[in-house]
Amino acid sequence: MTEPCVRSARSADLEPFAAALGDREFLIDRFDRQRKGLGVLFVAWLRYRPAGEVYLWLEEAEEYPIRRHLPGVALLTHLQVHHELRNRGVGRTLVAAVEAHLREHGHERVALAVRTDNPAAARLYRRLGYEDWGHGEVVCYARTTQPDGRPLYEPERCCVLVKDLVPVTPAPRTETRIGASPRH
Repeated sequence: MTEPCVRSARSADLEPFAAALGDREFLIDRFDRQRKGLGVLFVAWLRYRPAGEVYLWLEEAEEYPIRRHLPGVALLTHLQVHHELRNRGVGRTLVAAVEAHLREHGHERVALAVRTDNPAAARLYRRLGYEDWGHGEVVCYARTTQPDGRPLYEPERCCVLVKDLVPVTPAPRTETRIGASPRH
């Protein structure tokens, strides 16, 4: 099986990904944010075919509870894989690329929100090491584009999951022998 090729989006990627995944206006918005340094739009190609995308949100979270409990934490958002290419490692590879990018840029943690009615996505994220953040569900707003081109924000109930990107190294153990005198 061919491994997906993942990189940050270029302007030439927008039309092929819009044709494959839909919502051209969303992709244009995220690409504009990328150009302003507000995030990174990652795209995955499987051979010569647009396979998926994910956006790394580097701004403060839009949702107050996430801003409050996870200030400054980057957010993995809008992971989408072409329906014909699911279960081929595209989503896993996109998430790994985002995590590698964050580590390279000194981030220690990443978070994401997954709809409560999307258990398959939640299972994927848990397999990848994401854990519940411990502060309950959050209402997030999904952005879609209406036929007339205007954005529509629809509320979604979401679980927030987090992952520490820096491995925790346990402190070295020191052995103390009971009844033994210290060695000098």
